[in-house]
Amino acid sequence: MDALSTVIEATKLKSIVYNKLVVSSPWGLDVAKDENSQFWRLIKGSCFIGLSNGLTVEMKEGDLVFIPHGSSHWIADKTTSRRVPSAEYVKARQTGIPIFCTGGEETTIIGGHFQFEDQDIHPFLKDLPQIIHITQFETKHQLLLQHTAQLILAELNDEKPGSKVMLKCLAEMAFINIIRAYLEQDAPESGFLSALNDTRISKALKLMQDSPHIEWTLELLAREIGMSRSVFFNRFKKLIGETPLNYLTNWRIMKAKEILITNTDNISAIAVNVGYQSEAAFNRVFKTKTGQTPAIYRRSKVN
Repeated sequence: MDALSTVIEATKLKSIVYNKLVVSSPWGLDVAKDENSQFWRLIKGSCFIGLSNGLTVEMKEGDLVFIPHGSSHWIADKTTSRRVPSAEYVKARQTGIPIFCTGGEETTIIGGHFQFEDQDIHPFLKDLPQIIHITQFETKHQLLLQHTAQLILAELNDEKPGSKVMLKCLAEMAFINIIRAYLEQDAPESGFLSALNDTRISKALKLMQDSPHIEWTLELLAREIGMSRSVFFNRFKKLIGETPLNYLTNWRIMKAKEILITNTDNISAIAVNVGYQSEAAFNRVFKTKTGQTPAIYRRSKVN
């Protein structure tokens, strides 16, 4: 499996698509900060999206905005429009109270969010910018993203048997295509995503992720990918932002957390499975990274 797919599986990606937003100007929503990553696509009309730090982008019809870190943000027809908390808007709509229906210019938006586990531990998530604004739909993956968004809209417009599952799957496809379209549009020079475009560093990531049980060393990894030890170390750290062995440790702990929750193997067997030859060493590293022993972590998640 490729390195990105392995990471996304490990972070337990889940998605939710919101009900279609149809409003008339003037309108505005404040979206509170949470642990999820939001996306918005403008179907009709015009709008602005802004972060609490002052960064603002103007959306044109067809544009998609992705907010990876769940930052508090606002979305409105104009930067000066009155805004209400998104929760207040949702409650009003659920109870049939008209809001933002004054007959001005109509705007249609679709959106949703992505949920991840352990989002603070993997550089893939930490390296994403505060906001990703997809404005072009010309390349392969940009066109795929556009098509996926159109399918999401079609499901929202005409609910059919299985629509809930279809929307979930389409949103997860959209997430992958957002990342691919972002790489085509903005191609970061550093970070985990840039490392995926480096053949040898990507291979090193795949080796560690596929086989965390192996006693990897810098020398062994460098030899496997055909680089010198020093060149590999420096290149990896420059792109990923941490050393190869630190990345390996974080990956092992992430995999251990998954195993602890999903099966009943004893702690010593799990330790070996993720590359630790002694249960004591595994317990020590796991507690350093999570603040809990493996046994306590398992009980807290399973019970």
